[in-house]
Amino acid sequence: MDFNKVIDYVKLCFLEKYADFSGRASRGEYWSFALTASVITGVLNSLGRNSNVLSIIAYLVSLAVLLPNIAVAVRRLHDIGKKGTWYLLALIPIVGWVILIIWFCKEGDPGENEYGVNPLEVD
Repeated sequence: MDFNKVIDYVKLCFLEKYADFSGRASRGEYWSFALTASVITGVLNSLGRNSNVLSIIAYLVSLAVLLPNIAVAVRRLHDIGKKGTWYLLALIPIVGWVILIIWFCKEGDPGENEYGVNPLEVD
């Protein structure tokens, strides 16, 4: 996957589908946004340990990416034919996280499912 595609997916999740819980998200869309958001918030949190201003910025950025992160995760679950409520597995330490990571890595349903058209066929 090239860097421009990653940027396109991040812009799509953050600008166009900020709080869109309907439809489907491809693996590339999910992982591009989730990993980019994790790296940015991780770096800001690390830098924020030494500065109150950076700490506040890190907190605000973490809040800003929370909703689109949940939304893209729900759309990713839709892509494999699961209801978005399965994301509540994230509340179960370790076991729930492992199950979700496995599902997020799984290939999406081919063709159309009850949540919409396969995003790879639309791109």
